[in-house]
Amino acid sequence: MSACMYSPLSLSSPSTVGKSAFGFRSKSKLLTVRCTVGEFVAEPKVMSVAEPLLVRAVRGEKVERPPVWLMRQAGRYMKSYQKICEKYPSFRERSENVDLVVEISLQPWKVFRPDGVILFSDILTPLPGMNIPFDIVKGRGPVIHSPLRTAVDVDQVTEFVPEESVPYVGEALTILRAEVNSYAAVLGFVGAPFTLASYVVEGGSPKHYTKIKSLAFSQPKVLHALLQKFTNSMAKYIKYQADEGAQAVQIFDSWATKLSPVDFEEFSLPYLKQIVDSVKATHPDLPLILYASGSGGLLERLPLTGVDVVSLDWTVDMAEGRRRLGSNVAVQGNVDPGVLFGSKEFITKRIHDTVWI
Repeated sequence: MSACMYSPLSLSSPSTVGKSAFGFRSKSKLLTVRCTVGEFVAEPKVMSVAEPLLVRAVRGEKVERPPVWLMRQAGRYMKSYQKICEKYPSFRERSENVDLVVEISLQPWKVFRPDGVILFSDILTPLPGMNIPFDIVKGRGPVIHSPLRTAVDVDQVTEFVPEESVPYVGEALTILRAEVNSYAAVLGFVGAPFTLASYVVEGGSPKHYTKIKSLAFSQPKVLHALLQKFTNSMAKYIKYQADEGAQAVQIFDSWATKLSPVDFEEFSLPYLKQIVDSVKATHPDLPLILYASGSGGLLERLPLTGVDVVSLDWTVDMAEGRRRLGSNVAVQGNVDPGVLFGSKEFITKRIHDTVWI
């Protein structure tokens, strides 16, 4: 990948890596996105706004251009990040140290000046605070040392208290909010209950989803108990992030699309809705974004969660996705990140195709 992994967002009445677009009810001029392969710091435009462009767009306000942010802002494409990895090879060390989290979160913003700055963290970060030890092993990914597969295992999962378990997340968000000011929105994120359950039941990154589906279909009460614990904890975690500075929060349900529609309605949808309802009860103005990769078969069900934005990946045609989702939810998406291997002209064409749905 080149150094320009970006996501143009255009909003139409209320991505994974790559491009995203929020569609609008009213057309606005297309944003010209400039990619920088080196690490030159972009000059910020002087703006005086009460709220960042991205937040205003999510709320359905008429904005001057589509907002842009990078969903995966840190990575191997940045030399500055590579240098930090050499000095601090452990992902958890990088993601649980306030100074490193802030530095890494700001690296792409200093270079590209996107409209959103997402916290450098991981969806599994809360696990130790719930009595679920884990590590991230280079070349292997997440490893859950003691997978949860019985009622006794689930009983050992404790209540998550963000202030006690992940204070560095709150500190980093507060600093980021001050550093970025109103030039961009600070975004937090959490993992959705079914996706988190998939990791802890499988013992790491799922491959065939045999263990999580075995639990779902043979011991559904055990899985539901685990999902409820994650639901309560993630609702609390979102509120904590908002209180500490996050201006929008994205919920990643990466593995829910491995469920059939009927199983999604049992093991994912009700818990996502619980989270949204809980957050909106105390933080009604906090924009919530839902991302589920490969969600084409579940598209009509995603707005039922109550989120403000549904993020589409590149396997869904943007215009079709807009139609299927309806007019009461924003759409974020959705160019294949592989497009970045193409020429500047090819990349530009795909941006235009995405924004002008």
